[in-house]
Amino acid sequence: MMPPLEVMVVLAVAVFLGAAVQGAIGLGLGLLAAPVAALVAPELLPGTLLWLSMLLPVFTLAREWAHVDWWGLRWAFLGRFPATALGAWIVAVSSPRALSVGVGLVILVAVVLTVRTIRLPMRRGVLVAAGAVSGISGTATSIGGPPLALVYQSELGPRVRSTLGMYFFVGAGVSLAALGIVGELTLAQTTAALWLAPLLAAGFAAASGLRAVVDGGRLRLGVMVACALSAIALIVRSLAG
Repeated sequence: MMPPLEVMVVLAVAVFLGAAVQGAIGLGLGLLAAPVAALVAPELLPGTLLWLSMLLPVFTLAREWAHVDWWGLRWAFLGRFPATALGAWIVAVSSPRALSVGVGLVILVAVVLTVRTIRLPMRRGVLVAAGAVSGISGTATSIGGPPLALVYQSELGPRVRSTLGMYFFVGAGVSLAALGIVGELTLAQTTAALWLAPLLAAGFAAASGLRAVVDGGRLRLGVMVACALSAIALIVRSLAG
């Protein structure tokens, strides 16, 4: 059954803002919408956010398809696909609370390290590991962008947005299929996604002005802030749940 109208309005605002942020820096929908959904309509997670996470990249790819890093995606997907099955299994058999806290802490540590000391190298092993962590957390919690975003944080805006967009599109589709197989994808989750889709498109349209700002040299800062807030949202949501 669908949540009450007032709950859907709250979700619509979160989806609009999340789509605007993701349209500018490459991730952000899960950061804003998933914690809100967990508070007001936890029954819609992770299915509704995964549907929206698969739809939003279509708009990005329509603009910036030529900038996709296919080499990097190949290795990221090598890690994500088997990890997706583990994430679906976790959703089916247990609460993802401990997993969310663990993933959040790993992301926070990675953010601190990349700010203070290191840059994650664009290497096969790093991309596979990022894809694996993303596959588990994305399927179980609908927040899967930060691991790969940290690897691409120093790339140009169009490359970051298009590569993450393709990753989200394929990855969310695989996660939805896995959840469907284990019986954790509901009709209410799908219906809610359809209801929220127009707000998703409106949020992406509103991102046009933000893209000019972050492409002027602020993209890395935006990615780092989004990743850190995603990690904190995962931890707080899990501890409060």
